[in-house]
Amino acid sequence: MAYELPELPYDYSALDPVISKNTLEFHHDKHHAGYVTKFNTAVAGTELDEKSLEDVITGIAGDPEKAGLFNNAAQAWNHTFYWNSMKPNGGGTPTGELAAKIDADFGSFDAFVAAFKEAGATQFGSGWAWLVSDNGTLKVTKSGNADTPLTLGQTPLVTIDVWEHAYYLDYQNKRPAYIDVFIEKLLNWDFAAANFAAL
Repeated sequence: MAYELPELPYDYSALDPVISKNTLEFHHDKHHAGYVTKFNTAVAGTELDEKSLEDVITGIAGDPEKAGLFNNAAQAWNHTFYWNSMKPNGGGTPTGELAAKIDADFGSFDAFVAAFKEAGATQFGSGWAWLVSDNGTLKVTKSGNADTPLTLGQTPLVTIDVWEHAYYLDYQNKRPAYIDVFIEKLLNWDFAAANFAAL
């Protein structure tokens, strides 16, 4: 049962000029597709072929003999989550219960933004910054390479990809500028709120 590369939830040009069509085509059709292909090849004909991507990720995390498989499975999952963490004309501020929870756990929305920006900007090398629910408390975390909060029992609400291939064609080495505009104009609070409501 092969895991299929999901289509983007918007057109390739829908995030212009914040993220270009060229970046999305390269990122989705090359990087994300590559992880999916390598994962499917690795699990074909094995007992893992029938399991969900999430079950594979949590089941093999930390096994040094399955590090390559974990990297491709987790990157396939992380990227799908990232596409949904953005939307055209996104950004702004959350509303309702999620907004209240952010205020309660971070002190203010601005404090969350500062923590999220810092996590993304200070992730050394490649990786991710996340807003997660950890045993009922909202936290900002960061992870390197393919690591994901799923392996820590945390529930991701939204993420930003800070691997260079996510932004370099548009922002070169200006990762903080990419993070700023992601929060201001792309962050999909509807997706985050739906994940929060499902807790």
